[in-house]
Amino acid sequence: MASLSVTVITKNEAHNIEACLRSVMFADQLVVLDSGSTDDTAAIARSLGAEVVSSADWQGFGIQKNRALALARCDWVLSLDADERVTPELQAEIQATLKAPAFDVYALPRLSSYCGQYMRHSGWYPDRVTRLFRRQAARFSEDLVHERVVTFSPIGQLHSPMLHESFRNFEAVLDKANRYSTAGALSLFSKGKQASLGKALGHGLWAFIRTYFLRCGFLDGRMGLVLAISNAEGTYYRYLKLWLLQRDGSAAPPVPPAQ
Repeated sequence: MASLSVTVITKNEAHNIEACLRSVMFADQLVVLDSGSTDDTAAIARSLGAEVVSSADWQGFGIQKNRALALARCDWVLSLDADERVTPELQAEIQATLKAPAFDVYALPRLSSYCGQYMRHSGWYPDRVTRLFRRQAARFSEDLVHERVVTFSPIGQLHSPMLHESFRNFEAVLDKANRYSTAGALSLFSKGKQASLGKALGHGLWAFIRTYFLRCGFLDGRMGLVLAISNAEGTYYRYLKLWLLQRDGSAAPPVPPAQ
């Protein structure tokens, strides 16, 4: 079977990193690229056998994941976030795939939780993410946020879901909405995109309609409604912040940190 590196980027993930790494102890190399954690993230990762490297020069998720990728030495790479977990079923499927791979790049379904509830609708499932690939076959886009794997290879599909413990509580929802809307606005600003107050309202309304109705968020019950409103707010904030950047005509603020 081909060898496997698992890469994780972190900052202040002491509450997540142990479960993440324990779920991938079958890998040949564990790499944690830390962005200056002030908690026990690095110590916990080292205690589990991970190679921990510090890189506090945060320039966005895409660049940081490529830095972690550069530290991988094995034939294949599985890129995880600290709040993601590989289930035993997914482990077995990955190991079987690496024995006789039909593709150089694979996507896998991700099942995410929202304030304690796994969301099977609302556009959150199967939420296929490309994370498993031959080390030389792919890299990450250099987006500040919502980075993606860039490859010229056909993408195969795994079937067992990865678990994503995305939002422990609503405070985490609000914190991430603020940070990601700022990063999203900066990304749009750097690409010369234009916004207005009307566009911000329109994008927010469309995000609600898409999440709750078109993607059947109502089937997720009350939390489906909460998620749809949250998506609408985050989208509205992203375009509102872009509009304010354009209106103020001032230098863009620094890239927000990972945590």
